Order: sequence, then structure tokens, then C-alpha cells
Amino acid sequence: MSKDRDEEGPVFSGQDARQGEIILRTRARRIIFIAGLVGIVVLALVLSIVVR
Repeated sequence: MSKDRDEEGPVFSGQDARQGEIILRTRARRIIFIAGLVGIVVLALVLSIVVR
């Protein structure tokens, strides 16, 4: 399997790949993010009650 580097897509170093961050600049984005976290907790509680 010998492919050219150009055909494989972009190559990122390990240092560049680890530089992710969550940016919640607007109020709407913060609300959606927190609602998602709360939703996961509520879903886990509901599933734990139903499974019993």
C-alpha cells in the first residue's frame, strides 16, 4: 500500500491535535451545553429506575 501523502488528507502533529477547547462565548451556547449535561444525568436516573 503505497499512497502519496496528498491523497491521505491533512497530517497533524500530536501537539496540534491535543489543543482542543470548548468555547462557550454566547449565553445560548452555555445554556445548550448545560442542558445537555443535565439531560444526560436525567436520562441516567430514568434508566436506572426503569431497569429495576
